[in-house]
Amino acid sequence: MTTSPFGHETLPEGVRSRVINDVNGLDVHVLEGGYENAGRPLALLLHGFPDLAYGWRDLIPILADAGYHVVAPDQRGYGRTTGWVNSYDTPLEPFGILNMTRDALALVSALGYQRTAMLVGHDIGSPIAAYCALARPDVFPSVVLMSAPFPGVPVFPFDSANDHAPNLEKETGTGTLATALAALDPPRMYYQEYLSTRQANDDLWHPPEGLQAFLRTFFFVKSGAWPGNQPHPLKGKTASEFAQMPSYYTMHLGKTMPENVAPFQPTAAEVGACQWLTDKELAVYTEEYGRTGFQGALQAYRVYADPGLGAELRLFSGRTIDVPSLFIGGTRDWGPYSAPGALDAMKTKATTRMEGIELIDGAGHWIQQEQPERLGSLLLSFAKNLSR
Repeated sequence: MTTSPFGHETLPEGVRSRVINDVNGLDVHVLEGGYENAGRPLALLLHGFPDLAYGWRDLIPILADAGYHVVAPDQRGYGRTTGWVNSYDTPLEPFGILNMTRDALALVSALGYQRTAMLVGHDIGSPIAAYCALARPDVFPSVVLMSAPFPGVPVFPFDSANDHAPNLEKETGTGTLATALAALDPPRMYYQEYLSTRQANDDLWHPPEGLQAFLRTFFFVKSGAWPGNQPHPLKGKTASEFAQMPSYYTMHLGKTMPENVAPFQPTAAEVGACQWLTDKELAVYTEEYGRTGFQGALQAYRVYADPGLGAELRLFSGRTIDVPSLFIGGTRDWGPYSAPGALDAMKTKATTRMEGIELIDGAGHWIQQEQPERLGSLLLSFAKNLSR
């Protein structure tokens, strides 16, 4: 696989790109800052979909200037990290949450650290960071979750041997929701179901308008700049509630993701105003996904729907995240509400030392790109409080 020098000269000063070999079977591409001096505490940043380590580029110098060795990997299935099989038909186990948790643990070890001083996970990186803190609190003694709340681990029924009542937990299965969404007028489909289909990779990789135009629109509609983002909590896991979300979440059935977001393509003026993702920076995403496609990144959505991979998470049934934790979202991001009840479950059931929930005013889904200074301030404040 031939690759050009990373970043098209868009990386901030002090941020370098390199590959770390033999990390849980992977050769991991990372961006890092603050690497010049040994002994700095480690800040590990885990991206989501369809992001890359590159999404942290403007946050890395902020944390490095504060004294951290900051490392952001391209996660398994993404970017210039290799060692994974790029196929819809490959076994899903390597992309399971617990194996990607092992990826993070192995990376910390490869870097020569016993523990992190800061662990941050955004979007799909959020549940991976959550399981890091849950499974190995000795290595990950604090955690920051971004955009995607962690509702807790799947649990075994408690005292079921003496309870003859019906199992109500099965009433809100994904199959029931999918049927109800399809019955709406117009019929709808939840994005996670679509992204787990075989055709999703080709739809995203080769859209009629071209990859760069699709990515521009997708980043735009999920940002704070798109006027259609007016998120609010949903009352429940029903079709009528899900239908209130934009079509990049609750899609129009029978249309691809590019077709669902195409009507909201930004104007030239809106593109020009997007200083957090210039055309030159967007070209980095276009090159990386143009080379790999999206299948490796999409495997996570198939993992969520796999009963066997879901069952292995019950190893932690009854466990909570007991290290200091923080949740950060954006006031214009639907992410915190896209799984109804998850935000409350995170506060009341999944964690025992949740220090707070911070919603950054005006930020959409791409918090670390849209408002890196504000995010950096929150992260450093959280870390400072832990040291008191």
